[in-house]
Amino acid sequence: MLFAPVLHAEWIKIRTLRSLLGALAAMSVATAAFAALAPSMADGDASDPLFAVFFGISFGQVAAVAFGTAAVSSEFRGGALGLTLAAVPDRRRWFAAKATAIALPVLAVGLFTGLVTLLAGEAALGASGPGWAEGLRGAAGCGLHLTLMALFAAGLTAVLRSGAATLSVLIPFLLIASFVIGDLSAGIADFLPDRAGQVALHSGWDGPLGPWSGLAVTALWTAAALLAGAWAVSRRDA
Repeated sequence: MLFAPVLHAEWIKIRTLRSLLGALAAMSVATAAFAALAPSMADGDASDPLFAVFFGISFGQVAAVAFGTAAVSSEFRGGALGLTLAAVPDRRRWFAAKATAIALPVLAVGLFTGLVTLLAGEAALGASGPGWAEGLRGAAGCGLHLTLMALFAAGLTAVLRSGAATLSVLIPFLLIASFVIGDLSAGIADFLPDRAGQVALHSGWDGPLGPWSGLAVTALWTAAALLAGAWAVSRRDA
């Protein structure tokens, strides 16, 4: 089977699952809602108005992870993967289509969310807000980071074959462990997937990574997870 019809089939699965649509909505709301609090965030860190606007990304990425996890874990329930592979025997082609079907809606919603968040933050901060060039970089970084985190979760779910196992690892890591490591380490945390991608959402950064190199580090983590997921799908029984 050609790639296009496989992608179309995977897209139908995603758009008909209410939990996935809910995760996309939660990703957008969680990220953008904090823009209204940008003035109080900026008071705490006057040197970084950009992150004051995009502070909600810390919670939006949790919803992105939930989206990527649910999109893949649904295949491991009730023998769904066996039926899918009966229709698409090429397992790597199927997994590539699944990853693409995850990435496209998250990227579209993420970029839209980034623009809405920027506009809301600029309105809240007024003259003290980030410049538009910097803000547009942050909006683009927002969309890319959310997409990469969703794909990272998708790859890990394919390896673990369980949505519950993936979320039990990633959610505590994103909400707790990453911050603890950041407080205790000397720059090592900058290379964690969630922290590296967020460098693009800061006006300035003292660490070794810049906005685009930070996203590149997150992309490497994501590529590794997807390759591991593709290997797991191609080698294990459905």
